[in-house]
Amino acid sequence: MKVMDKGSLVSRNKLARAQTEREILGLLDHPFLPTLYSHFETDKFFCLLMEFCSGGNLHSLRQKQPSKHFTEHAARFYASEVLLALEYLHMLGVVYRDLKPENVLVREEGHIMLSDFDLSLRCSVSPALVRSPSGRVGGTAGLVHGCKLPRILSSSKTKAKAKKKAGKDQDNQQQELVTGEGRKKQAWTSLEFTAEPTGARSMSFVGTHEYLAPEIIRGEGHGSAVDWWTFGVFLYELLHGTTPFKGSGNRATLFNVVGQPLRFPDAPGVSAAARDLIRGLLAKEPQKRLAYRRGAAEVKQHPFFEGVNWALVRSAAPPYVPTSPWTPAPCGSQTKTAAPRRKAARLGAPPRPLERPARLTLIRRRMLISSTFRKQSLRALRSLPFVFQLHNSPSICVPEL
Repeated sequence: MKVMDKGSLVSRNKLARAQTEREILGLLDHPFLPTLYSHFETDKFFCLLMEFCSGGNLHSLRQKQPSKHFTEHAARFYASEVLLALEYLHMLGVVYRDLKPENVLVREEGHIMLSDFDLSLRCSVSPALVRSPSGRVGGTAGLVHGCKLPRILSSSKTKAKAKKKAGKDQDNQQQELVTGEGRKKQAWTSLEFTAEPTGARSMSFVGTHEYLAPEIIRGEGHGSAVDWWTFGVFLYELLHGTTPFKGSGNRATLFNVVGQPLRFPDAPGVSAAARDLIRGLLAKEPQKRLAYRRGAAEVKQHPFFEGVNWALVRSAAPPYVPTSPWTPAPCGSQTKTAAPRRKAARLGAPPRPLERPARLTLIRRRMLISSTFRKQSLRALRSLPFVFQLHNSPSICVPEL
């Protein structure tokens, strides 16, 4: 459960952002994005009851790796799931703007879930089927994943015209046109789905310093291309264990983002495809950035993701399955003192006896929230006439009437 103090939001002028986050969470229906089960507020707090993730976040998981970075196979797995989540958000007209390993949670089975949408931007978007160029992405050959147009019931004459037109289009696609200067035009071979909010514009200075795009730092205004910049920084950090433009402080980091070229360390070594993808995503001019126009469809075609079955990503075996001490208890069971008993066992002290059975299982020792909101959430719960029990499933325990 995420608990937000109203007074703090008002003093920092973030009340509208909290409202936007709640609205965005209410729109989401995706395996790699959170589910909002309920929301409520008291006189002092906003509360969002969301899906529980027991595996921590990718930042903590990366720190546990032997060399503080993931293998390329693991990085490709997490990047592909994050990419699908970003594609879905952009389809809804949501620019995420806060992608970093700390905001990528790990589920109990090892798949990911994006979190924290308080910095997200809502805008309009027009999904469409467009012709995609066959050819090259980032200077290297890549596969084009085309899609078929849905069949539309029509009369026999209309079907005949459509068939004749399709034959002409196929002939045109197989031909290479030559311009007056003698250069060959790119052949168009397939249709692809795009839903990129290219018209989104914002002047806000939001994000994490090491992940800020150059256009945000320069104050030129930004759009959905900032998500592809942060995706490039995210992939770089997964592979190398650090961000590409990190300086001695925030000011030095911002200077490096704007003024320093992208460099790759000698170790750990990564493939040429991974470097090429990161270079395309970390182009300092947003108009030259990979996925600026065609969005996630262009990134999916890159050779780094060759072999990824995008339709079955959710069925792929995760590289790491977390072992979590958070085990859900049945509704109404005696879990009020479960956390203190585990702590006492670790310290070698004798366990305390169980307290009297409670009609409701308290949420206080079962919820996983940031330390910043811990005290505020407890005050909010004491002021409520009822208490919830969180599970990995969407079931909610309510008091008997």
